[in-house]
Amino acid sequence: MRIRKGGAGDVPAVMAMLDGAVRWLASRGRSDQWGSVPWSEIPERVRPVRDRADGGRLWIAEDGGAPAGALGLGEAPLPYVPPAPEPELYVDLLVTDRRFAGRDIGGRLLDFARGRARERGVSLLRVDCWAGGDGALIEYYRGRGFTPTERIPVRGTAVQVFEDRV
Repeated sequence: MRIRKGGAGDVPAVMAMLDGAVRWLASRGRSDQWGSVPWSEIPERVRPVRDRADGGRLWIAEDGGAPAGALGLGEAPLPYVPPAPEPELYVDLLVTDRRFAGRDIGGRLLDFARGRARERGVSLLRVDCWAGGDGALIEYYRGRGFTPTERIPVRGTAVQVFEDRV
């Protein structure tokens, strides 16, 4: 597997990954997380993916030359998360193609984000996830070394913010 800088040409593949994630979640009764409408059909969800690509904040994991996952990595949190009192990198997108399930693509992308933080001399890496459902997403990030910090209400649900000291 290799991780490379993403660009505008990668947006369709990332949208396909997100659409696949929506289908997968909905098929398991977890549509409360991302809904049941494909991301590619909601302009407010497509635009931020394009912005990440255009702004140099998109990274693509490839497995055998095929896009297997995507990482959005920036210097500021998403608008609903209070800024940190110190420099940070913020994971604002993490998705893997369901065809590559079980290969720890997401974990490798998170390790890549840690490496980018170290390269920049930044000791704080943060991420957030949906705090509802069975808590599996929260456990996913805990299992990858992140510590839960604050829970924030967002549009009738909540997100859990995590941090990792790198």
